[in-house]
Amino acid sequence: MSDLRSSSQASEGATHGILRLDGPPSRRSSIGPESATDANRPQVEVRDVTLAYGPEVIQSGIAFSVRKGEIFVIMGDSGCGKSTLMRHMIGLQRPARGEVLYNGRSFWSAQEDERDRLMLKFGVLYQDAALFSGMTLEENVGLPLEEHARLKPSEARDVARLKLALVGLGGFEEFYPSEVSGGMRKRAGLARAMALDPEILFFDEPSAGLDPLSARLLDDLILELRASAGTTIVLVTHELSSIFELGDNAVFLDAERRTMIAQGKPAELRESGEPKVKAFLSRGRV
Repeated sequence: MSDLRSSSQASEGATHGILRLDGPPSRRSSIGPESATDANRPQVEVRDVTLAYGPEVIQSGIAFSVRKGEIFVIMGDSGCGKSTLMRHMIGLQRPARGEVLYNGRSFWSAQEDERDRLMLKFGVLYQDAALFSGMTLEENVGLPLEEHARLKPSEARDVARLKLALVGLGGFEEFYPSEVSGGMRKRAGLARAMALDPEILFFDEPSAGLDPLSARLLDDLILELRASAGTTIVLVTHELSSIFELGDNAVFLDAERRTMIAQGKPAELRESGEPKVKAFLSRGRV
């Protein structure tokens, strides 16, 4: 996994009443020279976003930013809208209000073809890995390469094998999703999310359903990916070990108040003045 950068080259609000403990990320990787403007501008901005299904508001007043190379955690109690927020960020659902910006450009104000181009810069690992059951792991990873990178089947196969090797699945290329474990399916999903060398990776509950060892291996892969390739990562999770091990900054969504109630470094939020946040991050031991 240490050669992620070289593989990448080879494959071609307003917020009201919110506790803020923002700070620079603690494990930033070297991601190359930037201009002063680029360095100061967030890679992702969520501005005063409201999430709703028809008249039913799920969350409102969500506002935060994510800097390049940062691992940003979206956390909160069950049913608060964490995965729904991610869907709004990756272009699957339009906010009822507010904006999502990438490098200063409004995603939802852009023309459809520009949105399509922006989406090619995202990689997504869904909660259940979302692999096609009738395709081998290699075919799953190669599919976006053939569709979007316009690679020949033989070229896509070579890149897919490389991506699978990077997540520890060398030798499993011809296996079907039903023939491997849940942890291996998650890693195959990560390989597919990495296929187009995205600038930003989104993870929706990556450790869900995994045993502790498999979950730790996936966390290590995420850290290595950021360290080696400088990838920005947005992580939806309620797993405390992942939150503290991976997160540079985080936001907490509250299901009852239907808004974000805290933002900052996970370790600092553990001592939050918000009782609910403190209880969540200490497993109720307050």
